[in-house]
Amino acid sequence: MVCRAEGTDLLTVAAGSPKRSGKSVLLVSPEYKGVTESWFCPEFWQEKARPVTSGGRGGAWFIDTEPSGMVLRHYRRGGLMAHLAEKTYLFAGFDQARSLAEFRLLGQLRSLGLPVPEAVAAIAWKYRLFWYQAAILVKRIPGAVTLSDSERLSDKSLWVQLGQVIRRFHDNGLDHVDLNCDNILVAGDQIYLIDFDRCKLVPESDNEADSAWKQRNLERLHRSVRKRCPALSAVQRDDLWQHLLQGYQRQP
Repeated sequence: MVCRAEGTDLLTVAAGSPKRSGKSVLLVSPEYKGVTESWFCPEFWQEKARPVTSGGRGGAWFIDTEPSGMVLRHYRRGGLMAHLAEKTYLFAGFDQARSLAEFRLLGQLRSLGLPVPEAVAAIAWKYRLFWYQAAILVKRIPGAVTLSDSERLSDKSLWVQLGQVIRRFHDNGLDHVDLNCDNILVAGDQIYLIDFDRCKLVPESDNEADSAWKQRNLERLHRSVRKRCPALSAVQRDDLWQHLLQGYQRQP
Protein backbone atom coordinates (compact mmCIF):
# COMPACT_ATOMS: atom_id res chain seq x y z
CA MET A 1 0.00 0.00 0.00
CA VAL A 2 1.43 3.37 -1.00
CA CYS A 3 0.89 5.62 2.01
CA ARG A 4 1.18 8.76 -0.04
CA ALA A 5 0.53 9.41 -3.71
CA GLU A 6 3.87 10.31 -5.27
CA GLY A 7 4.59 14.01 -5.55
CA THR A 8 1.43 15.21 -3.77
CA ASP A 9 1.03 18.15 -1.45
CA LEU A 10 -0.47 17.61 2.00
CA LEU A 11 -2.92 19.85 3.81
CA THR A 12 -3.59 19.23 7.51
CA VAL A 13 -6.81 20.73 8.84
CA ALA A 14 -8.67 20.64 12.13
CA ALA A 15 -11.63 18.30 12.46
CA GLY A 16 -14.66 19.60 10.60
CA SER A 17 -12.80 22.33 8.75
CA PRO A 18 -14.32 23.16 5.35
CA LYS A 19 -10.97 24.13 3.79
CA ARG A 20 -9.75 22.26 0.72
CA SER A 21 -6.48 22.63 -1.18
CA GLY A 22 -3.56 20.62 -2.48
CA LYS A 23 -3.67 16.97 -3.45
CA SER A 24 -4.08 15.41 0.00
CA VAL A 25 -6.15 16.21 3.06
CA LEU A 26 -5.49 15.10 6.62
CA LEU A 27 -8.16 15.52 9.31
CA VAL A 28 -7.03 15.26 12.93
CA SER A 29 -9.14 15.22 16.07
CA PRO A 30 -8.29 18.18 18.33
CA GLU A 31 -7.55 15.75 21.19
CA TYR A 32 -4.56 14.31 19.34
CA LYS A 33 -1.28 16.10 18.76
CA GLY A 34 1.58 15.41 16.40
CA VAL A 35 -0.30 13.25 13.91
CA THR A 36 1.43 13.11 10.52
CA GLU A 37 0.71 11.12 7.39
CA SER A 38 3.44 8.67 8.43
CA TRP A 39 1.01 7.43 11.07
CA PHE A 40 -1.05 5.84 8.26
CA CYS A 41 1.83 3.57 7.20
CA PRO A 42 2.07 0.34 9.22
CA GLU A 43 5.82 0.33 8.53
CA PHE A 44 6.14 3.55 10.52
CA TRP A 45 5.02 1.71 13.68
CA GLN A 46 7.36 -1.25 13.08
CA GLU A 47 6.75 -3.98 15.69
CA LYS A 48 3.90 -1.96 17.21
CA ALA A 49 1.71 -2.69 14.15
CA ARG A 50 -0.06 -6.06 14.10
CA PRO A 51 -2.38 -7.12 11.25
CA VAL A 52 -6.03 -7.62 12.17
CA THR A 53 -6.68 -11.24 11.32
CA SER A 54 -10.43 -11.60 11.97
CA GLY A 55 -13.12 -10.24 9.68
CA GLY A 56 -12.99 -7.53 7.05
CA ARG A 57 -11.05 -7.44 3.77
CA GLY A 58 -7.59 -7.08 5.23
CA GLY A 59 -5.72 -3.82 5.23
CA ALA A 60 -6.19 -3.18 8.96
CA TRP A 61 -3.68 -3.14 11.81
CA PHE A 62 -3.75 -2.89 15.59
CA ILE A 63 -1.30 -0.17 16.65
CA ASP A 64 0.06 -0.83 20.12
CA THR A 65 0.39 2.63 21.64
CA GLU A 66 -0.45 3.96 25.08
CA PRO A 67 -2.89 4.05 26.72
CA SER A 68 -5.27 1.80 24.74
CA GLY A 69 -3.89 1.63 21.22
CA MET A 70 -5.37 2.45 17.83
CA VAL A 71 -6.69 0.68 14.75
CA LEU A 72 -5.37 1.70 11.34
CA ARG A 73 -7.56 0.84 8.35
CA HIS A 74 -6.76 1.30 4.68
CA TYR A 75 -9.87 1.45 2.51
CA ARG A 76 -10.22 -1.48 0.14
CA ARG A 77 -12.87 -2.57 -2.29
CA GLY A 78 -14.77 -5.81 -2.13
CA GLY A 79 -16.46 -7.90 -4.80
CA LEU A 80 -15.59 -7.82 -8.49
CA MET A 81 -14.26 -4.26 -8.39
CA ALA A 82 -11.45 -5.41 -6.09
CA HIS A 83 -9.87 -7.22 -9.05
CA LEU A 84 -9.70 -3.97 -11.02
CA ALA A 85 -8.89 -1.37 -8.36
CA GLU A 86 -8.52 -2.86 -4.88
CA LYS A 87 -7.20 0.23 -3.09
CA THR A 88 -8.21 3.17 -5.28
CA TYR A 89 -11.49 5.03 -5.74
CA LEU A 90 -12.74 7.47 -8.34
CA PHE A 91 -11.93 10.99 -7.18
CA ALA A 92 -14.95 13.32 -7.05
CA GLY A 93 -13.52 15.90 -4.65
CA PHE A 94 -12.30 15.61 -1.09
CA ASP A 95 -15.85 16.24 0.18
CA GLN A 96 -16.70 12.78 -1.19
CA ALA A 97 -13.61 10.97 0.14
CA ARG A 98 -14.75 7.97 2.15
CA SER A 99 -12.22 8.29 4.96
CA LEU A 100 -12.99 11.96 5.61
CA ALA A 101 -16.75 11.29 5.52
CA GLU A 102 -16.41 8.46 8.03
CA PHE A 103 -14.24 10.62 10.30
CA ARG A 104 -16.92 13.30 10.44
CA LEU A 105 -19.73 10.77 10.88
CA LEU A 106 -17.97 9.22 13.87
CA GLY A 107 -17.86 12.66 15.47
CA GLN A 108 -21.58 13.10 14.90
CA LEU A 109 -22.42 9.69 16.34
CA ARG A 110 -20.32 10.29 19.43
CA SER A 111 -22.03 13.63 19.95
CA LEU A 112 -25.32 11.72 19.97
CA GLY A 113 -24.01 9.49 22.75
CA LEU A 114 -23.88 6.37 20.58
CA PRO A 115 -21.34 3.60 21.29
CA VAL A 116 -18.74 4.01 18.55
CA PRO A 117 -14.93 4.24 18.59
CA GLU A 118 -13.26 7.63 18.79
CA ALA A 119 -11.79 8.90 15.53
CA VAL A 120 -8.12 9.93 15.75
CA ALA A 121 -7.39 11.05 12.19
CA ALA A 122 -8.25 10.37 8.55
CA ILE A 123 -6.46 11.01 5.28
CA ALA A 124 -7.21 11.00 1.56
CA TRP A 125 -4.51 11.06 -1.09
CA LYS A 126 -5.31 12.08 -4.65
CA TYR A 127 -3.68 9.47 -6.81
CA ARG A 128 -2.76 10.26 -10.41
CA LEU A 129 -5.51 12.13 -12.25
CA PHE A 130 -8.87 10.57 -11.39
CA TRP A 131 -8.24 8.38 -8.35
CA TYR A 132 -7.63 8.59 -4.63
CA GLN A 133 -6.60 6.34 -1.74
CA ALA A 134 -7.76 6.65 1.84
CA ALA A 135 -7.08 5.55 5.41
CA ILE A 136 -8.42 6.20 8.90
CA LEU A 137 -7.13 5.84 12.47
CA VAL A 138 -9.53 5.18 15.35
CA LYS A 139 -8.95 4.61 19.03
CA ARG A 140 -9.04 0.94 19.97
CA ILE A 141 -11.75 -0.25 22.36
CA PRO A 142 -9.98 -2.14 25.19
CA GLY A 143 -10.87 -5.80 25.48
CA ALA A 144 -13.22 -5.74 22.48
CA VAL A 145 -13.85 -8.79 20.29
CA THR A 146 -16.20 -9.28 17.36
CA LEU A 147 -19.68 -10.62 18.02
CA SER A 148 -18.89 -14.04 16.57
CA ASP A 149 -15.74 -14.32 18.75
CA SER A 150 -17.47 -13.29 21.96
CA GLU A 151 -17.56 -15.77 24.85
CA ARG A 152 -21.13 -14.55 25.43
CA LEU A 153 -22.30 -15.53 21.95
CA SER A 154 -24.91 -17.98 23.25
CA ASP A 155 -26.08 -15.60 26.00
CA LYS A 156 -29.66 -14.55 25.26
CA SER A 157 -29.25 -11.31 27.21
CA LEU A 158 -26.43 -10.28 24.86
CA TRP A 159 -28.74 -10.55 21.86
CA VAL A 160 -31.50 -8.59 23.59
CA GLN A 161 -28.94 -5.90 24.37
CA LEU A 162 -27.69 -5.94 20.77
CA GLY A 163 -31.22 -5.41 19.51
CA GLN A 164 -31.57 -2.42 21.82
CA VAL A 165 -28.25 -0.96 20.65
CA ILE A 166 -29.21 -1.27 16.99
CA ARG A 167 -32.56 0.35 17.77
CA ARG A 168 -30.72 3.32 19.35
CA PHE A 169 -28.72 3.83 16.17
CA HIS A 170 -31.82 3.53 14.01
CA ASP A 171 -33.79 5.94 16.18
CA ASN A 172 -30.99 8.45 15.61
CA GLY A 173 -31.19 7.89 11.85
CA LEU A 174 -28.00 5.88 11.29
CA ASP A 175 -28.16 3.64 8.23
CA HIS A 176 -25.34 1.11 8.70
CA VAL A 177 -25.08 -0.33 5.20
CA ASP A 178 -22.65 -3.08 6.25
CA LEU A 179 -24.06 -4.24 9.56
CA ASN A 180 -22.46 -7.65 10.13
CA CYS A 181 -20.87 -9.71 12.90
CA ASP A 182 -17.41 -8.27 12.26
CA ASN A 183 -18.67 -4.72 12.69
CA ILE A 184 -20.18 -5.41 16.11
CA LEU A 185 -17.76 -5.42 19.05
CA VAL A 186 -18.41 -6.80 22.52
CA ALA A 187 -16.28 -5.43 25.36
CA GLY A 188 -17.36 -6.72 28.75
CA ASP A 189 -20.99 -5.68 29.17
CA GLN A 190 -20.81 -3.05 26.39
CA ILE A 191 -21.64 -3.35 22.68
CA TYR A 192 -20.21 -1.06 20.00
CA LEU A 193 -20.76 -0.68 16.28
CA ILE A 194 -17.76 0.03 14.04
CA ASP A 195 -16.79 0.59 10.39
CA PHE A 196 -19.09 3.31 9.08
CA ASP A 197 -17.72 3.47 5.54
CA ARG A 198 -20.54 4.62 3.20
CA CYS A 199 -22.94 4.90 6.15
CA LYS A 200 -25.10 7.99 6.65
CA LEU A 201 -27.56 9.72 8.91
CA VAL A 202 -31.03 9.62 7.34
CA PRO A 203 -33.28 12.67 7.92
CA GLU A 204 -36.27 11.95 10.15
CA SER A 205 -39.44 11.19 8.23
CA ASP A 206 -42.93 9.91 8.94
CA ASN A 207 -42.99 8.07 5.64
CA GLU A 208 -42.91 4.33 6.37
CA ALA A 209 -41.23 3.67 3.02
CA ASP A 210 -38.25 5.68 4.24
CA SER A 211 -37.72 3.11 6.98
CA ALA A 212 -36.92 0.31 4.51
CA TRP A 213 -33.22 0.88 5.17
CA LYS A 214 -33.73 -0.26 8.76
CA GLN A 215 -35.06 -3.59 7.56
CA ARG A 216 -32.16 -3.92 5.12
CA ASN A 217 -29.71 -3.40 8.00
CA LEU A 218 -31.35 -6.17 10.02
CA GLU A 219 -31.52 -8.54 7.05
CA ARG A 220 -27.84 -7.92 6.32
CA LEU A 221 -26.96 -8.79 9.91
CA HIS A 222 -29.19 -11.86 9.89
CA ARG A 223 -27.35 -13.24 6.85
CA SER A 224 -24.05 -12.58 8.57
CA VAL A 225 -25.13 -14.38 11.75
CA ARG A 226 -26.04 -17.48 9.73
CA LYS A 227 -22.65 -17.38 8.02
CA ARG A 228 -20.29 -16.14 10.74
CA CYS A 229 -21.59 -18.02 13.80
CA PRO A 230 -21.01 -21.70 12.97
CA ALA A 231 -20.53 -22.52 16.66
CA LEU A 232 -24.27 -22.06 17.07
CA SER A 233 -26.75 -24.60 15.81
CA ALA A 234 -29.48 -23.48 13.44
CA VAL A 235 -31.99 -23.79 16.28
CA GLN A 236 -29.82 -21.65 18.55
CA ARG A 237 -29.34 -19.00 15.86
CA ASP A 238 -33.08 -18.77 15.26
CA ASP A 239 -33.82 -18.50 18.98
CA LEU A 240 -31.11 -15.88 19.62
CA TRP A 241 -32.26 -13.86 16.62
CA GLN A 242 -35.76 -13.71 18.08
CA HIS A 243 -34.24 -12.31 21.29
CA LEU A 244 -32.46 -9.67 19.22
CA LEU A 245 -35.78 -8.69 17.62
CA GLN A 246 -37.41 -8.54 21.04
CA GLY A 247 -34.72 -6.13 22.21
CA TYR A 248 -35.05 -4.09 19.01
CA GLN A 249 -38.83 -3.78 19.31
CA ARG A 250 -38.74 -2.88 22.99
CA GLN A 251 -39.38 0.83 23.43
CA PRO A 252 -36.66 2.76 25.33
